[in-house]
Amino acid sequence: MAKMGAAILVCILVLALDVTAGILGIQAQAAQNKTKKVTILFIQCEKPVYKAYQLGLAAVVLLVVAHAIASFFGGCVCICSQLEFIRASINRKLAATTIVLSWIALIVGFSLLLAGAMSNSKSKTSCGFTHGHTLALGGIMCFVHGGITIAYYVTATAAAHEAA
Repeated sequence: MAKMGAAILVCILVLALDVTAGILGIQAQAAQNKTKKVTILFIQCEKPVYKAYQLGLAAVVLLVVAHAIASFFGGCVCICSQLEFIRASINRKLAATTIVLSWIALIVGFSLLLAGAMSNSKSKTSCGFTHGHTLALGGIMCFVHGGITIAYYVTATAAAHEAA
């Protein structure tokens, strides 16, 4: 019963970190949208927003911490061959699939948030191709990451209990 309480605590912690990161990413986009922009065709000039930079970096850190916690407590679910995959239980197959999806969500969310934050790190106006809503998309990927990571943790824990 104590293990189940710890598992619920890990799920709540990871979900809280991912949701907070997602909210920070969306708030960073909102802060960036408040700046004045001049757009000619596909070229956009805008002043960087330091608050968007801070919020974007905070979201990146929380996303990485959430992933690290889930990966550490979820353990390693390795399936190294096709034969091993065929013989594996459904929980091991799901855990292996969701950890891959979790890494993909981490990489996409991390890249979007970091690109959006770094575009606001400069001290003077910059011009370039419009980069859309990278911070908001990164924030949304944090929510996606949270769902996939919770699915990974639950299936990895179930697979570990099957093996024991």
